[in-house]
Amino acid sequence: MLHRLSELDEVVRKGYDAFDFKRITRALIDFMVVELSAFYFDVRKDALYCDAPSSVRRKAALVVVRHLFDNLVTWLAPMLPFTAEEAWLARYPEAVSVHLEQFRAVPAEWRDEALAARWRKVRAVRRVVTGALEVERREKRIGSSLEAAPIVHIADPELMAAVADVDMAEVCIVSAISILDKAAPQGAFALDDIGGVAVVPALAAGRKCARSWRYTDDVGSDPEFPEVSARDAAALRELRALGRL
Repeated sequence: MLHRLSELDEVVRKGYDAFDFKRITRALIDFMVVELSAFYFDVRKDALYCDAPSSVRRKAALVVVRHLFDNLVTWLAPMLPFTAEEAWLARYPEAVSVHLEQFRAVPAEWRDEALAARWRKVRAVRRVVTGALEVERREKRIGSSLEAAPIVHIADPELMAAVADVDMAEVCIVSAISILDKAAPQGAFALDDIGGVAVVPALAAGRKCARSWRYTDDVGSDPEFPEVSARDAAALRELRALGRL
């Protein structure tokens, strides 16, 4: 996301210099709908809602969300003056006005073409998985994607390398996932435009966590919080210690 902000910063600044408001609007709308709403927020909501306050993953996501807010609101302010002002003052009540703010400086180290190329591969694999899950949902074999634990066959070495150390269960919003570096069996779900990836759907094992809705084998392992997973029990205990529960 920070890489994308660095790309958008260039688009926005050039667009305003050229009074090309249509180009800015199109770029920001596409980013917010396709990359934020349908991908980043969808994937990261579990960490933001369910991880403990001390979670490094949750803290990292909050830093990214803060950068997203600061950049997007200041970028949109010249075109959405009243909406941006309301959003800014709700977030920063001590501020005078968003229209007294400068566009945020984007650090050069945010630009990482190699990482962006890798995540394009990760998202390609994700698209095959979500396609398979849509079929399962349509056929009423699952309701939520968290009821699934798909088996993903990746014959393409580059795609396999891209997902090697990525939590694909989190990225695909499933309770569990298996990644195999071999050809898929006959009848596995595949997409014509993404070669070397096929998915065999399967149901997740374990019990449903009442807090995260993920299916895991450790639900009920903590007698103090018998309806949730061990991760969520630890988070609830930390929230209680902080007086937030």
